[in-house]
Amino acid sequence: MRDFKATRAPEPNAKGLKLRVQLLFGLFLLLLGVAFGRAVQLQVFEQEKLRGMAQDQYVRQIEIPARRGDIFDRRGAPLAQSVEVDSIWVDPSMLPDVRQSARAMAKVLKMDAEELTARLTRAKRFAWVKRQAKPQEVAAVKDLGLPGLGFTKEPKRFYPQRELGAHVVGTVGLDGKGLEGLELAFEDELSGQNSRMSGFRDAKGRKLLVQGALDPLQRQGAAVTLTLDRHLQYVAEKSLAKAVEDAKGVAGMVVALDPKTGELLALANYPRFNPNTPESSSRAGMRNRAALDTFEPGSTLKPLVVATALDQKAITSESVFFCENGAWRVGRHTINDHGSHGWLAPRDILRTSSNICMAKMAQVLGREKMVAGYHAFGFAERTGLSLPGEGRGVIPFPKAEVSLATQSFGQGMTATAVQIAAGIGALANDGVLMRPYLVSKVVDPDGVVLLENRPTEVRRAVSAKVAREVVGMLESVVGKGGTATRAFMEEYRVAGKTGTAQKADPVARGYSDKRIGSFVGMVPAEDPRIVILVVVDEPKTDVYGGFVAAPAFKEIATAAMAHLAVPPSRTAAPGGVVAAASSAPAAAKPVAKATEPVRPVLVEADSESPDLGTVRVPDVQGAGGREAVVKLLAAALEPQVQGSGRVVSQTPAAGSLVEKGARVTLELAARQ
Repeated sequence: MRDFKATRAPEPNAKGLKLRVQLLFGLFLLLLGVAFGRAVQLQVFEQEKLRGMAQDQYVRQIEIPARRGDIFDRRGAPLAQSVEVDSIWVDPSMLPDVRQSARAMAKVLKMDAEELTARLTRAKRFAWVKRQAKPQEVAAVKDLGLPGLGFTKEPKRFYPQRELGAHVVGTVGLDGKGLEGLELAFEDELSGQNSRMSGFRDAKGRKLLVQGALDPLQRQGAAVTLTLDRHLQYVAEKSLAKAVEDAKGVAGMVVALDPKTGELLALANYPRFNPNTPESSSRAGMRNRAALDTFEPGSTLKPLVVATALDQKAITSESVFFCENGAWRVGRHTINDHGSHGWLAPRDILRTSSNICMAKMAQVLGREKMVAGYHAFGFAERTGLSLPGEGRGVIPFPKAEVSLATQSFGQGMTATAVQIAAGIGALANDGVLMRPYLVSKVVDPDGVVLLENRPTEVRRAVSAKVAREVVGMLESVVGKGGTATRAFMEEYRVAGKTGTAQKADPVARGYSDKRIGSFVGMVPAEDPRIVILVVVDEPKTDVYGGFVAAPAFKEIATAAMAHLAVPPSRTAAPGGVVAAASSAPAAAKPVAKATEPVRPVLVEADSESPDLGTVRVPDVQGAGGREAVVKLLAAALEPQVQGSGRVVSQTPAAGSLVEKGARVTLELAARQ
């Protein structure tokens, strides 16, 4: 049998095997070279890039929000502060049942369950449950024992005075940014600078702080100090609310300022709102009407026209005008008075608030001079209160005779409440207009003053003689036969003016049947310390400012005189006789009959000070702190207390002659 295997030619195995080995060796060598090259590339050329990518997986730059700066009143009482509160978040991927967990959290937090469920469903690893939660809410969520919950501290804005000054201070949003008022106007200064610091995160994505806590001052905003006085602000808001509610009005405003400095001591609005719960108020309800809104003032501007006419020598205090017995035809229009009057001098024109005689006075004064007079008193220009959206007002040039007439008694033009108070304040300040201001100073955490406002003269509106003359005329407005007898004060001389303005109807392009009742006055008239404007919008029980606004003025003025420690204009003399400071001797009067009640006799009050603007510092050495403060306030001085216990030294010394309102520093120490 033939063996085929023995006869088959041998295959070249050795040569092929050698070739395959060489190919495999070359392939492995190539792969090793590629791996080595890749390693070199990663370790040498891309080292920094890869290190950064690795750190991004476990290191995070954590942003620490800055603590918002505080807002204070003039005496250091806090109006707005920031506190650290807990915000609740969750990792939805760690929840066993997102829908059930959301319902449980919504129940204890009193939130909408469906909205929370939708929010957690959309998120993967992080979702806010509730920002700036209350302590009891945080405790309730912790008690649920849900996995993936987290709590982080965030600054929350808190307003300790609640509604007090809310329209001025404003509000912030959930992100801590200012939305209204000074919170918005000083956003950059109050917000401060957010800080960033490195931190690890674990496998579950939780942040672990690896650096020490930052200095709180490094992440705190500047502090803002206002000119507002918390006590006067409270009285103003309380009196305004009562006035508007009694008159069944829709809104109201109060402006109280120091005519000598321009400082706004109170700026009140009605309706009020609580900035701690801004969601319960409308955006319109948060609006600071007193500083931002413009309206037609009405008769409160008549004193300014009279002062301008006297200063321009267009009239004298003895000039008389015929008031047409209550009705006067000007072109196609008829101007009416509230009563029937004949010939009246400027004093009686203001006392009776005659529109007709004011219109005739404007004709004598002339268009250009009347408009220039309004501008001199600060109208049609912003006062610069640092509030966004502050109103400017307009004074159209009165081309028509009826426009000249209406502008003479404050119609056909617009102004803000602050402008009106500042204009009347110029009369109270001997004719010098002061720039009204609301912010006293802004100081950053390390004590650097970023902004400081000081009393600033804008211009002289009228001469001092004319200003004092018009103020004397305005005293008759609150006297017998005047339009504001309800503003009369027993112990202080008051000068003021009522206003009852028609409200414009922009749709009908005319005037509606709605009114604005107002009263602006200064007290004490012989040396005004405060100017107060009260405005009631759309009163329904009575439309006249002397009825709806004057009583609120009296309440605020009474509290202000006590708070500012202003000596009375009228004091009680021995035997119950009323003593009054008067610039002119009383005219002789017939002796009263025996059957008639004897009326108090007005005599000039004695003054211990050589000058009306100065007082002597009382001796409070050894007195207790509270007793010393009361004595200084009663002497119209401002106490500054250092230490506690009893007074061991005072500066200036007892008996020194100083200006009213001067600061007296008291050093107190406890008995050894």
